[in-house]
Amino acid sequence: MTYTPPIRDQAFLLREVLEIDRYANLPGFSEAAGEVLDQILEGAGQFAAEVLAPLNPVGDKQGCAWSPDHSVKTPDGFAEAYRQLVEGGWMALGAEPAYGGQGLPHVVYMAFSEVMSGANMAFGMYPGLTHGAYSAIRVGGTEAQKQLYLPKLASGQWCGTMNLTEPHCGTDLGLIRTKAVPQPDGSYRITGQKIWISGGEHDMAENIVHLVLARIEGAPAGTRGISLFVVPKFIPDADGNPGERNSVFCAGLEEKMGIHGNATCVMQHEGATGWLVGEENRGLQVMFVMMNEARIGVGLQAIAQAEAAYQAAAAFSKERLQMRSLTGPKNPDGPADPIIVHPDVRRMLMDSRAIVEGGRAFLFWTALHGDLSHVSPEEDVRRKGADYMALLTPVVKGFLTDRGFKACSDALQVHGGSGFTEHFPASQYVRDTRITMIYEGTNGIQALDLVGRKLAAEGGRAAMTFFAEIDAFVAAHDDRADLAPFVGPLAEAKAQLQEATMWLMQNGLVNPENAGAASTDYLQLFGLTALAYMWALSAKAALAKIAAGETDPFYQTKVTLARYYMERILPESGAHLAKLKTGAEVMMSLPAEAF
Repeated sequence: MTYTPPIRDQAFLLREVLEIDRYANLPGFSEAAGEVLDQILEGAGQFAAEVLAPLNPVGDKQGCAWSPDHSVKTPDGFAEAYRQLVEGGWMALGAEPAYGGQGLPHVVYMAFSEVMSGANMAFGMYPGLTHGAYSAIRVGGTEAQKQLYLPKLASGQWCGTMNLTEPHCGTDLGLIRTKAVPQPDGSYRITGQKIWISGGEHDMAENIVHLVLARIEGAPAGTRGISLFVVPKFIPDADGNPGERNSVFCAGLEEKMGIHGNATCVMQHEGATGWLVGEENRGLQVMFVMMNEARIGVGLQAIAQAEAAYQAAAAFSKERLQMRSLTGPKNPDGPADPIIVHPDVRRMLMDSRAIVEGGRAFLFWTALHGDLSHVSPEEDVRRKGADYMALLTPVVKGFLTDRGFKACSDALQVHGGSGFTEHFPASQYVRDTRITMIYEGTNGIQALDLVGRKLAAEGGRAAMTFFAEIDAFVAAHDDRADLAPFVGPLAEAKAQLQEATMWLMQNGLVNPENAGAASTDYLQLFGLTALAYMWALSAKAALAKIAAGETDPFYQTKVTLARYYMERILPESGAHLAKLKTGAEVMMSLPAEAF
C-alpha cells in the first residue's frame, strides 16, 4: 500500500473554500499566493510519499532502542529522513523570518504537517513538538532566550520537547513535585522525574531543548506555584553551540501499543541546569501555548491517519473478491465480486471519507482564524479569530480524534481477517491513532474544558459568534434549491446545539455534575455541527464550479459526500442532545462499591 498525499483536496480547501488568496495583502499570506502554494503542496506531498511513508512500517517494526549510556537510536532511516527535512527547509515554513523562518501562514504549515503525519505519524511527532517549543519560547521567553533558541528550533537543527507528566500525576498538574532551586547566576537546578516524554532523547538532532514544568522552592501549592524552565540537553556555549552535557537524561523507554518509531522517554533531571521562561509561578500560561498548539496537532494526526487508513481500505475493497452483489454479478468473469459492491462496505468507506474531508476542512478553517487573529488589521476579525481558537481547540482535539480513530477501526474492518494480521497496514493505523484520544489531555478532559471554561468565557461571546455565523450562512442561502440538502440539516443541527447550550447553562449551574455528565455528548454535538457547516461550505464551492461548467468529477464527488454526511452522519446529533438532557442523576446513582 502506498500513501497518496491528499494535495488535491488541500488545494480545494485553501483556494476555493477558504479563498486564502483574498488575504494576500496580509503578512505571510502574500508568500503563499498563486503558484507558490501549488509548489509547496506538491513538494510536501512528494517528500511525505517518497521519504516518510516507506519508513512507516520500519518504525513500527523496529521501534526505538535505548542503551545503558542513556542514548536512544531511532529506527533505520529516521535520522537521514530528518536530515532531509531540515535541509529542505520544511521545518521553517511556519516560523517567523526574524528567526530564520519563511513566515508562511499556519494554515499552510498545517497542510505540510498533515501529509507528514499521514505518511508517518511517529516521525512527524519530532518536528511537531519542536514547533510547539518554538511557539512557547517565542511567546514567553526573554529576548536573549529567543535569539539563542528560536533560530535553531525554527530550522530543526535542534529539537524540542515538553516535560509535564510525572509518575503520580498526569492531567492534574498541580500535583507535580519536580523542584527548581535558584542559583546565584540566575539559573536553576531542576530535580525530578518526568514520564511519557515524546522525543525526549534520540539521535536525529545535535541538541534537544526541554521545556520543563517545576516548582520553585517556597512556591504556592497547586497550579498557582508552577514555573516553566528551558533545560537543554547540551548547555549552549558562548557562541550558542552545544557545549557541556546537562544532567538530564533518558532513564528508559516506554513499551507502547503504537507509535513505536517515536521515543517515549522517562526523563530524569538530576540537578539539571535550567532557566526560567516567563514569570515565576506562571509557567502554565506559557506552556499552554505549546499544549494548545499540540492539541490542534493531535486532531490533525487523527485525520491524517484516518486518510491513510481509508486509502488502504478503499484499495483493498476494490481487489478483495467475496460473494456477489445483491443486485447481480458485477464481476461476471470472476468467481466473486469485489467487496466494494456491498452497501455495508460502502457505509464504512463513506463514513470515513466524510469525516476525513470534513475534518480536514474544520482544521484548515480553524487554523485560518488563528492566523487572522495575529495579522488581520481589523480588531473584530482578530478578536473573532482568538475566540474561535480558544473555543474550538477542545472540539478539534476531542471530536476529530474520536472520529479519526473510528475511521481507522472501520478501515481494519473493511480488511476483515486480513486487517488483523501484520501483512496489511490496517493494524498499525489503529494502534498508532489510539493515542490521539489520550495524550495532550484525554478527550474527557477536552469535553470538560469545553463546557466548563470555553463556553462561559467572555460571557459566551465565542459560542454566540459561532452560532450567529451559521445563522447568517443559512439566511443567505435558504432560498437556493441546490443548497437545500445542506442548509436545512445544518440549521437543524445548529438549533439542537443551541438547545443543548441553553440546557447546560440552566442545569449545569444547579448541579455541576449535570455539566460533567453532559460534556462528552455536548462535544460530539458541537463537532457534528461544525463539520456540517464545513460540508455546507464545501458543497457551495463545488456547486459553483459545476455551475460554471467544470467537468472534473472531483466536484460532484464533493457534493455527494456532503449529502452523505448530512443524511447518514449528522442525524447522530439528535441522539447526543437526548442523552445529555438526561443529566447526571442515573449516571451517579450507583455507589462506588457497585462497580
